Amino acid sequence: MAAVTSPETSPQPRVYFQTPTGTTEEPETPVRKQGRVTVKYDRKELRKRLNLEEWIIDQLTDLYDCEEEAIPELEIDVDELLDMPSDLERAARVKELVVECFKPTEIFVSELLDKIRGMQKLSTPQKK
Repeated sequence: MAAVTSPETSPQPRVYFQTPTGTTEEPETPVRKQGRVTVKYDRKELRKRLNLEEWIIDQLTDLYDCEEEAIPELEIDVDELLDMPSDLERAARVKELVVECFKPTEIFVSELLDKIRGMQKLSTPQKK
């Protein structure tokens, strides 16, 4: 017997085969092959970056006192900040980006600079 799922439950129709009643045969699970990774990234740095971006969104949500979707369109480019030679320039750039915020931003700026200190710029690594 075959059961077709409805379009509401999945984007593409799928067919599932059911074993007839009375048999105790275990259904076969498909074996997935591992894909090759062609470009290697440092997982630890990616995790740090993801955590930082989530923290930034949380902080901006608090600063602008709104939901994530309602935050004004601004992009805090961590790589751009890491390229800057000094914390003073980084702080000035972040303050420039959040200039429309009516709440005090000094704590956000100083905590952001503390968090990015020691981070590496995420550039595409060379193939090996």
